Amino acid sequence: MTPPSSVGSQSTGFRERLLRGERLVGTFLKTPTLHAAEILGGVGLDFVVVDEEHSPFDRQATDAALFAARATGMAGLVRVPSAAPYHLLSVLDCGATGVLVPHVASAAMARQAAAACRYRGGRRGWSGSVRAHGYGGGKMWEAIDRADTTTTVIAQIEDAEALDEIDAIAATEGIDALFIGRGDLTASMGAPTNDAPAIRDAVDRIAEAAHRAGKPVAVFVSGMKEAEWLAGIGATAFVYSSDQGFMKQAAARALSDLRALGVPQAATA
Repeated sequence: MTPPSSVGSQSTGFRERLLRGERLVGTFLKTPTLHAAEILGGVGLDFVVVDEEHSPFDRQATDAALFAARATGMAGLVRVPSAAPYHLLSVLDCGATGVLVPHVASAAMARQAAAACRYRGGRRGWSGSVRAHGYGGGKMWEAIDRADTTTTVIAQIEDAEALDEIDAIAATEGIDALFIGRGDLTASMGAPTNDAPAIRDAVDRIAEAAHRAGKPVAVFVSGMKEAEWLAGIGATAFVYSSDQGFMKQAAARALSDLRALGVPQAATA
């Protein structure tokens, strides 16, 4: 049996590359189908984030999307609905490379999420029969060490109260990176836009805390202008748009291009 560690070098090496500060590019997966993950993996993206929080993914759909990501060698992360241990365990057993944990607003929540994703020193439940561990037949402690080494845990900072504990959150052992959630931060802080001065200040504070703790910063961007700004504050992992965003953008461009051809000759005769 091929051990999980040898399946897809981009997938299994994702945490190491993230911690090294490599420029990583991925996107959100909003459509519950394995085909979108397969197509995006074929393009050469470093990772995809299956969005269970804001999209209609159930466990079966998540399982299929993660299968497709692994088949293309692309890292498959999941933004879980909450930091509840059963949400984290479910996707990790399905073979997720890691998790994006929403609304990590305190150091206590960061510790809970980190513990739920690790075996040694943590509380992750064990089953050797799942995809994450090659469907059985391997050695338990080898599988545990492999999982603890490769599983990526990213805390999403998107609440005003998280700023009060941002250094403690960033320093939490087992939290590999901070994801700056500007959308919810904007709503939480009552800012007019997601690049208003108050949000820019919050972004700077989060990035500085991450840097002090030696942790990478991940961000969502909808275009290159945002990417340039956030690269400037030290972000290295970029979630660019989504499968829906790419489809809508490409369809709108095609429609505009074809309508610009002008009135068909037959219609003017």
